[in-house]
Amino acid sequence: MNSEQVKKINAPYLLSYILVPAAVTALCYLVGYLFFHDGGMGAVICFLVPPVLSILWWIYGGKLIFRRKRTKLMREFEQSGFRPNHTFDSDVGTVIVDIGQGKIALLFFWNPFQNYILPASRIANIRTDDGKSGVGFLTGSSRVSFLFTVDNVRIRVNTFTSNKRWLMDSDYILTGISKADMMVEVLKEAKERSV
Repeated sequence: MNSEQVKKINAPYLLSYILVPAAVTALCYLVGYLFFHDGGMGAVICFLVPPVLSILWWIYGGKLIFRRKRTKLMREFEQSGFRPNHTFDSDVGTVIVDIGQGKIALLFFWNPFQNYILPASRIANIRTDDGKSGVGFLTGSSRVSFLFTVDNVRIRVNTFTSNKRWLMDSDYILTGISKADMMVEVLKEAKERSV
């Protein structure tokens, strides 16, 4: 069990994730400019390969790291006695609940090297947010989530996101609300059973 403060973002990891590929690309551009004035294969490598690799890293690198850490965490659960009853993956992280023991585990996308296993008694303000906005026939939502706080750190886990607004009776919104309500009930039950 973790007793330290929950951190959703590891700043050095986030900055290195963004800046290291950019710095390598800039360095390759400098090398290409200084040493390959006449073009050729060296110039092609210096000017094309690093930006392509950087873009691929920004798109897939974080997801790969996060999935590996999540898989490792699930293996550790098998050995530690934590029994995951409900697992919810989203774009910001993973929430895993052991209802019987009243524990939750948290793994965040921007802090994948630190996982938190906490008594569910530390969570508060558990609720569903349907994201409803607008008036009249324009009422809709583009994000549905469930929220809770751990030690005054607000955690929002999206059950549905979109880049456009959907009507509140849309299947997407109703499914997102159903998932969020289910996780709210699971978290409340784990909190009740927590020591």
